[in-house]
Amino acid sequence: MANKLQEKRFEDAAISPFNAPIPGEALTSSPDNAKAWERPPEIVDEEQAMMEVYLVLTEQDALRELVKIIDSGVALDEIAQVILYKGYTEGKYNPDLMLMLIEPTLYLLISIADYAGIKDYVLYDEEENDPDTQIPDDNVKPIDMDGDGVADEPTTTRAEPTEDTVSSSLLSKIKKELPTKIKEVITEEEEV
Repeated sequence: MANKLQEKRFEDAAISPFNAPIPGEALTSSPDNAKAWERPPEIVDEEQAMMEVYLVLTEQDALRELVKIIDSGVALDEIAQVILYKGYTEGKYNPDLMLMLIEPTLYLLISIADYAGIKDYVLYDEEENDPDTQIPDDNVKPIDMDGDGVADEPTTTRAEPTEDTVSSSLLSKIKKELPTKIKEVITEEEEV
């Protein structure tokens, strides 16, 4: 019965399970036609790779689309995965460096969202279902926890990039250049 269901699944998707590469087939391709990720990476330094990511993301057209995507509610971790995987498949950096770039890329995306005025961005895909990461609604009444008769306002703080997470040269670009670039993109959108 399970075998029939599996056959039906392939028929419905119009996929032949036998039309896949055989094990070891990649080893028979010519070295002259190597894929980008099979060659040595273009960038081996973390700071240089992060600067490359910054330059790609802050190009005017890319930044405009990125702000729209973040505002539409796509999780920042998913955006970072796509950006970094694309760089890896283009041969920019190796998988190890790609993993090292996750945290600084997330901080860069958070900074872009903050400078664009997007306060309700989603950091992780499962964040919406996790009560520990949810921002309380405006109708939540603060509770007096310390007994002084004044209820403490709920506060939510997002981590900002520091020199521990992002290189100092990139941090200065984030603080000096990024607000101007985002402001230009947002004013263009408002004019259209």
